[in-house]
Amino acid sequence: MPETPTQDALKQEEPGQDARQAPLILTLEFDADTFARFDGLRRRHFPKALNRIPAHATLFHNLPGAAEAGVRETIAMLARTVPAPEVAVTGLRFTGRGVAYVLDSEPLSAFRARLAKTFDAHLTAQDKQGWRPHVTVQNKVDPDTARALHAALADDFAPFRFTAPATRLWRYLGGPWAERARFAFGENA
Repeated sequence: MPETPTQDALKQEEPGQDARQAPLILTLEFDADTFARFDGLRRRHFPKALNRIPAHATLFHNLPGAAEAGVRETIAMLARTVPAPEVAVTGLRFTGRGVAYVLDSEPLSAFRARLAKTFDAHLTAQDKQGWRPHVTVQNKVDPDTARALHAALADDFAPFRFTAPATRLWRYLGGPWAERARFAFGENA
């Protein structure tokens, strides 16, 4: 029987010289129950050949890999001052070729906005545009397949909340990600 992935299941190796230039990705960590729920849906509905990473919510897609030490320091300092944010799961989004759960959290949005202001000179267009937090459970499928899943999930959907314990920093390695750091919220809040 295949092993169930966890939030720690991504590649955990030290990058080589070339990989140190690769972008960094900042994601939100879920509590265990929320992660199990989202990752179970992702494993069931995401195309298996394309599902290389567990369920996640991305805060930044491309922070400067060459400046990893400074990126880590900045995120760690800010995360320590912010209480663990409560996040509302408010609905579903049909993305055309997939389905995502919509997230809403004013404290999390404020945290991300402060980081965006700090990293502004280094952000890509994707990370500068309006942030719409979500968890993708299906992507890159036929639109009719996505529409059917959206309808099925919407029929049973009930809003819920979770408290996010931390953020995680990853290095993009051309498909898999390598975890670089975890930053707990509220250690000094």
